[in-house]
Amino acid sequence: MSKRKSIEAPGFSHANPIPAASRIGDIMMSSVISGRDPASGEMPDDQAQQIINIFSHIGSTVEAAGGSTDDIIKITFWVDDAAAGRAALNGEWVKMFPDEESRPARHTLSAGGGRPGQVTCDFIAVFG
Repeated sequence: MSKRKSIEAPGFSHANPIPAASRIGDIMMSSVISGRDPASGEMPDDQAQQIINIFSHIGSTVEAAGGSTDDIIKITFWVDDAAAGRAALNGEWVKMFPDEESRPARHTLSAGGGRPGQVTCDFIAVFG
């Protein structure tokens, strides 16, 4: 069995001692990814901007693990207001995964509310 490797991504980190992702062999699983601005680390008030930032973090995390977005097999999103965020989420989704014949599975769940991050996600990638 391969040894587990912590993955750190540029422009994204957790306050706790948690890596952006973890990889064993060909499989990588991310920790929860938030919509913080990759340059400033601040959380934008705008849900659409948080979604743009999350997709940036998804790309940089999978690349830091040695892969690309083509290796992502599933993404789960938690959104405070899924109806309000659907257009922004779908817009960034199609930008990152333009080939409708080759998109990862996706599940979007309601997150409730009352926190600065209006959207979070985690994802799974399989390399090779």
